Amino acid sequence: MDLKELQKHVVGLDEEVILLDGTRTKYVNFDNAASTPTLLPVQEKVNEFCKWYSNVHRGTGFKSQLSSWVFEEARNIIARFVGADAHSAVIFCKNTTEAINKLAWRFQCPIISRMAGEAEKPVILTSVMEHHSNELPWRKVGKVIHIDIKPDGTVNHDDLCDKIVKYTGRICLVAISGASNVTGYINPIHEYAERAHAAGAQIAVDAAQLAPHRSIDIKAKDDPQHIDYLAFSAHKMYAPFGIGVLVADRSVFEHGDPDYVGGGTVDIVDLESAYWKDLPEREEAGTPDIVGVVALAKVVTLIEQVGFDSIIEHEAELTSYALQKLSLMPEVVIYGDKDPTNARNRLGVISLNVMGMDHALVSAILSYEGGIGVRNGCFCAHPYVKSLLGVTPEDAKEVEKHILARDRSKIPGTIRISFGLYNTKEEIDRFCDALNMIIRKQYKGNYVVNKERGEYYPEGFQIDFSKFFTL
Repeated sequence: MDLKELQKHVVGLDEEVILLDGTRTKYVNFDNAASTPTLLPVQEKVNEFCKWYSNVHRGTGFKSQLSSWVFEEARNIIARFVGADAHSAVIFCKNTTEAINKLAWRFQCPIISRMAGEAEKPVILTSVMEHHSNELPWRKVGKVIHIDIKPDGTVNHDDLCDKIVKYTGRICLVAISGASNVTGYINPIHEYAERAHAAGAQIAVDAAQLAPHRSIDIKAKDDPQHIDYLAFSAHKMYAPFGIGVLVADRSVFEHGDPDYVGGGTVDIVDLESAYWKDLPEREEAGTPDIVGVVALAKVVTLIEQVGFDSIIEHEAELTSYALQKLSLMPEVVIYGDKDPTNARNRLGVISLNVMGMDHALVSAILSYEGGIGVRNGCFCAHPYVKSLLGVTPEDAKEVEKHILARDRSKIPGTIRISFGLYNTKEEIDRFCDALNMIIRKQYKGNYVVNKERGEYYPEGFQIDFSKFFTL
C-alpha cells in the first residue's frame, strides 16, 4: 500500500457536520497533533482480532495463548520500529503522559543519596518548549533546570551546552521533546544525547509528536548518540485505542518496586512478601489494553509499508502551501518558523492568531460556521506559549487570578492547525477562506463566552449530538 492508497482509508473522512445555518458540510480535521483518526486497515485488523480476543499470559486456553502470542509479537514490531535491542524494554502504558510518569517514578539519580539541601539536588535539564507531561513529572525527581528558547521559539543551543557544562556532575537526565506540539520544531535529539552522555547523564525523549511523522532509531546502547528513554502514544499515530509506549534502559526497571503493583506483576506472593516478575511484565500491572496494542502494531506495519519519506513529502507540501497562503493575510500572526521553503525540516504544526480577536472566538467560528476542527489555547505547554506570545510575568499573574476565580476567558493562547498524512490543499483553502471571512467580520453568529470554560458559543444554537451517534 502506498500513501495515495492509504489516504483513501481514513475512517470518518467523508462524515458531514452541521453548521450554524443548518446546512451540513464535510468535516475538516486540522487537530491531528491532539489525536489522529484511525485507518480502515487498523479497524479491520482489530475486528479480526476480536474474534480471538482473550486475556494474555498464564492462560492455557487456545484464545489466551493466541492473544499472548499476538501481544508479544506486537511488542517485537514496535521494538524494531524504533531500533530497540535487548538492552531496552518496551513497556506498554496508557499514553505518553503515563509513560513519562512511570519513568520519573522509577528513575533514581545516582548522586541523590550524597547530596543535601535544595541547592544540591541532582539536576534534570529540560526546556521551556516542553509539554507539561515532560516537565511536571521531573519536579519530584530532582531540581528542574530549564533551557531557554530563542525569540523564534527554537531551543537555545548555546544555553543547552552552557548548562550541561555548568551542571556536569549533577545532571542525571536531559528530558527533551523530539518535536514541539506548538510550533512543529524538530530537535536534534541524537546530538543532545551525545552531549548528555559526555556529561555523565542520560536522555529521555518525549516523542509523542515525532513518532507519527519521522523515523526514530534509538541506536545501540554503546553509541554515544543512543536514546536511553523514549515515550510515544498510539492515539497520535492513527490507532485510537489509547496506549502509550515507553522504551527504556532495562537497568532502571530491573531493581526496586514497580509504581503499580498487583495482578501480573509478581512471581510469588505470601502475606509478608512479594517477588516481582521480569521485565516487562513487572511494569504492566493488571490486564493491558491488548486491542490497543494490536492497533498500534498494525499502524506501524502500515507506516513501514508507505515509508516516512512519502509522509514527510506530503506533509511538508501542505505546510509550505499553508504558510504561503497565510503570509498573504497581514492580520494573521504566525508563531515560529514562517518560511515555506523550510517545511521539510519541521512538522506540519502551525500556531497563529488573528490580530485583535480572541483565539477561542476564532476557533469557535471556524467550527460552527466552517466545519473546521482546530485546537486553541496553550496546548499543555503554558510556559512555551506564554513566551512565544510575549506574556510578561505581571500579565501572567493577572491571568492566574482570573483562573483561580474560575474565569478562563482571559487565558492567552493561539489557534493551532496540524496536518496528518491524509489532509489536502483543498482543506487548507477552506480554512483560509473561513479565516478571511472571520477577519472581515462576516460571520453570522452572535457569540457569547462561557467564562468558566473560556469557550465561545453561538447564541441560541444547540447541537443534538444523539442524531449523529448514540450508545
